[in-house]
Amino acid sequence: MQIIFNIFLNIPLTDFKGEVAALLAAGFWAVASVVYGRLGQRIPPLQLNLLKGIIAIALLTITIFVRREFFPILTIVPLCLLLLSGIIGIGLGDLAFLAAINSFGARRTLLMGTLAPPMTAIIAQIFLQEKLNVNAWCGILLTIVGVAWVVTERLPDSSDNSSTQLSRGIGFGLLAAIANAIGGVLSRAALANTSIPPLWASLFRLIAGVLILLPLVWLSWRRGRIILSELQSTRVILATFFAAFCGTYLGIWLQQTAIKYTPAGIALTLLQTSPLFIMPLAICIGEKVSFRAIAGAVIAIAGIALLFYLR
Repeated sequence: MQIIFNIFLNIPLTDFKGEVAALLAAGFWAVASVVYGRLGQRIPPLQLNLLKGIIAIALLTITIFVRREFFPILTIVPLCLLLLSGIIGIGLGDLAFLAAINSFGARRTLLMGTLAPPMTAIIAQIFLQEKLNVNAWCGILLTIVGVAWVVTERLPDSSDNSSTQLSRGIGFGLLAAIANAIGGVLSRAALANTSIPPLWASLFRLIAGVLILLPLVWLSWRRGRIILSELQSTRVILATFFAAFCGTYLGIWLQQTAIKYTPAGIALTLLQTSPLFIMPLAICIGEKVSFRAIAGAVIAIAGIALLFYLR
């Protein structure tokens, strides 16, 4: 992980450490989302969210031990903010996100996720007094439009969802976007004026997110809704580990770095560019990328440029 930052951050991009971290996180989430979409067909969202959280906690703990990062000195308020951020953003937000994917697919779910940046910016302005100038707002809007245009394109082999599935997907997608926005602002409030390392912040958030899931898992177990047979498959276990490593371990670590060094509205906007990173993956596996997809990417990149250089 340190090698990644040595390559990308020890050059003129140093002033944009948070922005680079956000884009790296978006890239890793794009890879993980492809895997989660497949895993969601075999493992329920609640179990999948718990499994990826446990794997990421183990990886972060090992990383902290190897890097010899001592337990940070924390006051009660930042710690509570981080834990609450984990409960809302990871525990409930990721659960809603995975449920939305199962209900009406990753494409529409990613579209719903683009609602998080404006929510975050508004919440941050109200509670954190973070001021975004006109250029920043234009960049946020342009990025959202570009990403939305990419993910809302109708695929040739797509089929319509039933009204029930569509309603469930919209509901879960909205919940995920709201949880993402609130979790981002809470993390920003905890990290902005403290020296909490992103690794420890990520670990605290993940622990809180996993703990809030345990009662839900227990209730599902009592009702016979826990599926254990799929966990006996080596391929499923390896795929879950890979997705958790990319999307949860690296993704959340980079996310916390972005939130610490960048205003919440800008960080959450860049963190929502995952749909753009999916296009190269699609080309690699032989899928056709349309003009609309390319044009949407150009629009989103123009918005990112506004955020980088004219904020």
